[in-house]
Amino acid sequence: MCKPVVKWVGGKRQLINDIKNNMPKKFNRYFEPFIGGGAVFFELKQENSFINDYNPELTNLYEIIKTRPKELIRDLKKHINNEEYYYKLRALDREPTKYKRKSKVKKASRFIFLNKTGYNGLYRVNRKGQNNVPYGRYINPTIFEEENILKCSKLLQSTTITTGDFEQIREYIKEGDFIYFDPPYVPLNATSNFTAYTDKGFDDDMQFRLKELCDYIDSIGAYFLLSNSYTDFILDLYKDYGIVIVEANRALNCKSTGRGKIKEVLVKNY
Repeated sequence: MCKPVVKWVGGKRQLINDIKNNMPKKFNRYFEPFIGGGAVFFELKQENSFINDYNPELTNLYEIIKTRPKELIRDLKKHINNEEYYYKLRALDREPTKYKRKSKVKKASRFIFLNKTGYNGLYRVNRKGQNNVPYGRYINPTIFEEENILKCSKLLQSTTITTGDFEQIREYIKEGDFIYFDPPYVPLNATSNFTAYTDKGFDDDMQFRLKELCDYIDSIGAYFLLSNSYTDFILDLYKDYGIVIVEANRALNCKSTGRGKIKEVLVKNY
């Protein structure tokens, strides 16, 4: 058994049962083009899967877990959980030329450390692509589990990992394949808009492009399941497909009154 190695805002661990209950009974290859923390991927443990993300720091992490897990573990043991060290490590991407010279293992190790010691497991970057999450002040956080990294490495051996726009999976999808989409959600309001996982953001135009990709998937006889927020925009955009309403705990909001159970949707074409 293996589980996600990073925390992820909007992660699907709490909705795993809803997602599994709404998956097709049989399918060929599994695709997840917004891999994020990979809660669904690591739960399903499908061999020969295809995962992608626009965030190169994240996909580099999965590549290193796949190919150099023991080197990653050795470097993770060197980190120190204090505020001064956190901000020193976070500042590395403020000098792009110097940061590019860092090894891929060092970058993956930094990614995990900042994720596990930064505020609330949030991953957020500014328009320059620089991590700007404040220190989380956790007394004794579990930064990594050695056995879990090794198990995840075994699962990733047969997995194709790519970096870039979600639409690049189009050329690989075949009839009978299953694609799970977990894009940055359409915000419910101004205080819930935490979609800055990359320097590009994720606006309405991208939501429309995603819908067009779903139409293509449907046209070739493949299957898709998509998670998003329960909004009029999404309900109207996917009105020609099956929509299942589920409930999830809001993981992050600027106002405490905005936290609690909220509705989300699962959209499917089968």
